[in-house]
Amino acid sequence: MDTYALCNPCIPGLLFSYLNNKNNMDSLKNNPGYSKNDSSKVVLPDEEWKKILLPVVYYIARQKGTERPWSSKFEDSKAIGTYYCAACGNALFKSDTKFESACGWPSFYEPISKAAIIYTPDNTHGMHRTEVQCGRCKSHLGHVFEDGPQPTGLRYCVNGVVLDFEKAKEAEKKFNKNNS
Repeated sequence: MDTYALCNPCIPGLLFSYLNNKNNMDSLKNNPGYSKNDSSKVVLPDEEWKKILLPVVYYIARQKGTERPWSSKFEDSKAIGTYYCAACGNALFKSDTKFESACGWPSFYEPISKAAIIYTPDNTHGMHRTEVQCGRCKSHLGHVFEDGPQPTGLRYCVNGVVLDFEKAKEAEKKFNKNNS
């Protein structure tokens, strides 16, 4: 079976193996476009994305899939830090903009910057929605809705599989080490 020809029934098994693999974030960073410091656009052919991303990440990020609700390790997370695109390392959201929406996916009310997110119309499945993509590599993240909390009134409903997270204290240590 072609591991990239995924269907929704395949996702639970792939997601289980993804969530139980402690080296996932390390393997995601072993690609030519992954950087938490570089803001240049990442443009790779589909064949390259297939090689460097885990199958479940590829399915969601590049084929616009959706993970099962309440399956993300970030859904209930209260950790303080920054959420990044798992495909390219682009900073997407600060944890203080994350909120409990009861929708089954990590939700945020505001991206880290205007350039962090690209908005595209999504009229699939008979719905009129706005897709959100990574502003650096155009990976599918999820959708944005106008039913979020103030101050923006927006709810960025994001697939946790395409998120990477760095705790604030770890980021501060790295920053201090690099600037001393």
